Amino acid sequence: MKQRISRDMVEILSTISKGRHRTNILKNPEQKALAFFVSRIPDSINSDMLTFLGLLGSLLTVAGFVLAAYVNIYFLLLGVLGFAINWFGDSLDGRLAYYRNQPRKWYGFSLDITVDWITTILIGTGYMIYTEGFAKFFGVGFVVMYGWAMITTLLRYKVTDKYSIDSGLFGPTETRVIISLILIFEVIFKGSIVYTAAFVCVVLLIVNIIGTLDLLKQADKRDKAEKEQKLKEKND
Repeated sequence: MKQRISRDMVEILSTISKGRHRTNILKNPEQKALAFFVSRIPDSINSDMLTFLGLLGSLLTVAGFVLAAYVNIYFLLLGVLGFAINWFGDSLDGRLAYYRNQPRKWYGFSLDITVDWITTILIGTGYMIYTEGFAKFFGVGFVVMYGWAMITTLLRYKVTDKYSIDSGLFGPTETRVIISLILIFEVIFKGSIVYTAAFVCVVLLIVNIIGTLDLLKQADKRDKAEKEQKLKEKND
């Protein structure tokens, strides 16, 4: 019985990971958790519903920022719940389609990127509503840096034909965890979010620079390979 469960789990993991190259730190436990959930989602729930659920999670996080700014700082903890809901919906929508053998590759890809960008803007806006003065610029910085990372991801997909949403050891899941920890830390030590947000922006800047340089190397490599191929075809 244990062997059967193990084989089934491996099959589910293989199915939900299809088309994705993951390198993030939490890859293994995350994939196991997704395999557990994806096989238990009721038939009445489809991928679009999960995408919408993920967006609702982002809206809950923004609501937490707003309520923390005007009512009580403890409402920031709603953001942690919001990120958990966002992870559930965003991570399972496409995987559910593949698991049920009903993939819509380009539709899902387009919808996912669009909703991710909206989510990024919402989080940055929520932070700007919560903070005051110069600290608001870190919200803009986060949106810009994360947007840069998304563009690099899409360009890498175009250049290499491989789709990876991770930047080395960090991906969207790790980002959600880090921001959730920042929110918890802010509840305990009010005002700390300004410094942690600045640190995140600097880290994202460094990651983006490294990612862009790597992308340019891969693009140059492809250019040379295509040039050699054309010369070979011409000589033949």
